[in-house]
Amino acid sequence: MADKFDFKKEYKDLYLPKQKPVLIDVPAMNFIMIDGAGDPNTAEEYQEAIEILYGLSFTIKMSKMSDQQPAGYFDYVVPPLEGLWWFKDDDFDGIKLMDKSKFLWTSIIRQPEFVTEDVFTWAVAELKKKKPHLDAAKARLESLTEGLCVQMMHIGPYDNEPASIAQMEQFMIEQGYTNAISDTLPSGQIRRHHEIYLGDPRKTVPAKLKTVIRHPIKKMSA
Repeated sequence: MADKFDFKKEYKDLYLPKQKPVLIDVPAMNFIMIDGAGDPNTAEEYQEAIEILYGLSFTIKMSKMSDQQPAGYFDYVVPPLEGLWWFKDDDFDGIKLMDKSKFLWTSIIRQPEFVTEDVFTWAVAELKKKKPHLDAAKARLESLTEGLCVQMMHIGPYDNEPASIAQMEQFMIEQGYTNAISDTLPSGQIRRHHEIYLGDPRKTVPAKLKTVIRHPIKKMSA
C-alpha cells in the first residue's frame, strides 16, 4: 500500500526549518479557518474552534469511506494545526505574547487542493449531523498567500518564543528586510504573526514542543 501523502515530509521547507532564521517565499495554500479572541489556554471559543477544524478536516479525509469522495482525492495525513495571531491595535510585539487574554487569532488547518467550496460545504453539513453542538458555520475555506517571510523552528515552551522572535528580527535586519506584520496584501488579507504546531501540548513536555514561527517581511526603505 502506498504511503499517505504527508505535507510535512513533502514540503520540509515550510514545516521543518532549522533552529535558525531562514528566508522563505510561501506560496498560496487553502485552509479551513476560524476567527476568535482570547487566551487559547482558557477561552472556550478557542477550544471549540480547534474541535471544529479537526472535525471538518477528518470528515474530508474520511470521505473516501463514503459515496462523497471528491474528484482528485488522494489519501493523506491531516496537516498540523496553525495559528495567525495579532492584537486589536495591530502592534504585534514579542513582549505582548505574555498577555494572552488580548489575543485575536485565526486558527487554520491546511487542506489538499481537491478541497473545493462544494467539498467544504458538504463537510460542514456532515459535521453538523455528527456533532450538532458545534457551530461549524463559524468556519470558512480560504486561500492564503503569505509571500516573502522569515521563519525558524522554536523548540521549547510557547512563553519562550520572544527569544526566537528576537533572533528573527535581527536576521531580517541583517538581510536588508523589515517586519511586514499588519501590512495588507493585494488580496485584502492582512499579514500576521504565524505559528505552526508540530507537537501536542497535551502529550509533549513544554521543553520539547516544536513550533514553526513565521513573520512576513519586506525590503527596507532606502
